[in-house]
Amino acid sequence: LLSIAIFPLVAVNIWHHHFGKITALWCLGFMIPFVIIFGFVEMSHVVAHALLLEYIPFMVLIFSLFTVSGGIYLEGSLKGTPKLNAIILLIGTFLASFMGTTGAAMLLIRPLLRANQNRKHRVHIVVFFIFLVANIGGSLTPLGDPPLFLGFLKGVDFFWTMKHMFMPLIITTAIVLAIFFVIDSYYYKKEGPMEHVVTEKVPFSIQGKSNFILLGGVIVGVLVSGFWKPGIQFTILGTPVELQNIVRDIILLAMAVISLKTTSKEIHQKNEFGWDPVLEVAKLFAGIFITIAPVLAILKAGSDGSMSGIVNMVHDTNGAPIDSMYFWMTGTLSAFLDNAPTYLVFFNLASGDAQHLMTDLSPTLLAISMGSVFMGAVTYIGNAPNFMVKSIATQSGVNMPTFFGYMKWSVLVLVPVYVLLTLIFFM
Repeated sequence: LLSIAIFPLVAVNIWHHHFGKITALWCLGFMIPFVIIFGFVEMSHVVAHALLLEYIPFMVLIFSLFTVSGGIYLEGSLKGTPKLNAIILLIGTFLASFMGTTGAAMLLIRPLLRANQNRKHRVHIVVFFIFLVANIGGSLTPLGDPPLFLGFLKGVDFFWTMKHMFMPLIITTAIVLAIFFVIDSYYYKKEGPMEHVVTEKVPFSIQGKSNFILLGGVIVGVLVSGFWKPGIQFTILGTPVELQNIVRDIILLAMAVISLKTTSKEIHQKNEFGWDPVLEVAKLFAGIFITIAPVLAILKAGSDGSMSGIVNMVHDTNGAPIDSMYFWMTGTLSAFLDNAPTYLVFFNLASGDAQHLMTDLSPTLLAISMGSVFMGAVTYIGNAPNFMVKSIATQSGVNMPTFFGYMKWSVLVLVPVYVLLTLIFFM
């Protein structure tokens, strides 16, 4: 994680050309001592668990949403005014709950960048896009963000999420969008009159509409794995892989392949479609999923582990959960680790029983859900779409901030909002 934060600051060229090798080096830094102490068999089980249950399903979903949404091109003469930008962010925020943060982000980031291509100040537009579309917007349904999907697979009702996350989403979106509109209006007025390259007005149209059907197929594949429980599983290197999850991944990959075969090259060219953003996520998150294993093991050890202080912080002396601490601890770890396994850790720490959490411990489940989804926006590595949006924006000529530069924005804008949410929902 420090490599991701520091190398782009102090060794830009080395990181850009060799971040995959650096990631592999850190993986070996964990795996080699583990093999020496616990043996190769145990190591293979740990890696298999991380790859089969977490990384591969994660990347299949990311790959499918990226591919299918990349086959949809929104055309039209759009002028990047504060009003239009706010409307695009609002639409993306609510689309994210139904087509995933990755799908919504990949669908709208390029039209947003094209609409603002003549603007001098564009960094804040992309940053707020990451806040809202790539993170906060995915909070309304289990389809929106991987942590909520894991909760759905554990037994959390689909409509529980929609009901309880609705008001937090509305409040957070309203505040963050209002802040954006003020900032964007300031920069827009500061820039003054702008010359626009597009002189002929192009009517709004959508190309590649068949990909919306394929996107529906991705959603169906995800839902099937949650509702269909045949009770069949296969054990691979000590890791049980359930049949419904295999079927889900096959459906998702099939949708992606069909999209690639049926989408015209012209649409991909207009979208500047390429695999670099996916490859960057694939390499970095492979390292995160593997090297996070000891961190999660320590957290799962609870009060008997080296992070017993964190575990004790989220419960009072009677063992009852402190919801505000669950919100902030889940959120903080989600911002710097992966939010999906972090959600599971605190889900199990609170009870692990979905029915109990949805009823008697409903505020605690809400705190875990809000923390894992909302605070994924605090860093570039909090959620996969963050990196992908950053990569696409950089390719489009936007001088995106560094890891810590981005965090300045998130701390100044989001942390006060999260404090307010704490006062409203958990005090």
